[in-house]
Amino acid sequence: MGNKASGARPVLKGLAMLAVFGGLLALARFLGLEQHLTDRQWLMAHVEGQGVLGVLFFLGFTGLVTGMGLPRQLTAFLGGYAFGWFWGTLLATLGTALGCAMNFFLARTLGRDFVLSRFGRRVERLDAFLRADPWRASLAIRLFPVGHNMLTSVAAGVTSIPAAAFILGSAAGYLPQNLVFALAGAGVSAETGLSRALSIGLSALLLAASGWLGISVYRAYKRKGVVPVDDAEDDGENGGADRTAAGGPPRP
Repeated sequence: MGNKASGARPVLKGLAMLAVFGGLLALARFLGLEQHLTDRQWLMAHVEGQGVLGVLFFLGFTGLVTGMGLPRQLTAFLGGYAFGWFWGTLLATLGTALGCAMNFFLARTLGRDFVLSRFGRRVERLDAFLRADPWRASLAIRLFPVGHNMLTSVAAGVTSIPAAAFILGSAAGYLPQNLVFALAGAGVSAETGLSRALSIGLSALLLAASGWLGISVYRAYKRKGVVPVDDAEDDGENGGADRTAAGGPPRP
């Protein structure tokens, strides 16, 4: 009886995590946050002239929408439009880090046992990659131009990576692209056409530079052999030898 109860606990915790995420998604849809991501006037009505309350509103808004998997680049754009490129970059990065922390701790608290019980081998590979150098590995993941912010945070939450290293590394990795889109947002709100063109042109150059940096960091990790390998690749490289050793024919 005790074994059954202990075996059901990871499943119940996993279901609880899905329920929490589902509830947050429902809340975001109810509040219309996805539509507000493209509504600059709605944002300005809530932050302009509001002082500290406006800043806190923007941080909470950014944390919630990025935690729900919506593009962090849009909140950085809005931050640049509302607060200027410097404060827009900083506040968008802090808000996105809040969303990252929310996903990370939800996964670690509620989803870790369930995921480990079913995908232990894959998690071990990711864990080995992150554990090799937690802060730099987190930075590399966020710099790489391809990936899903929410899913990355949830995946890291089920590993053994220290929370502080992952969240701080992620925040540092958010900065380059957030700067790019905050500059673009500040350019849209610029008073002169020249300032607008310079801001948007600089943001395009920085976007290309941040993408190149992310790819370079990823390749450096790959050369070291610490990037996780997919199961299919592993089966292709090692499956034949394993099956031959077991007495079966290798896969063609």
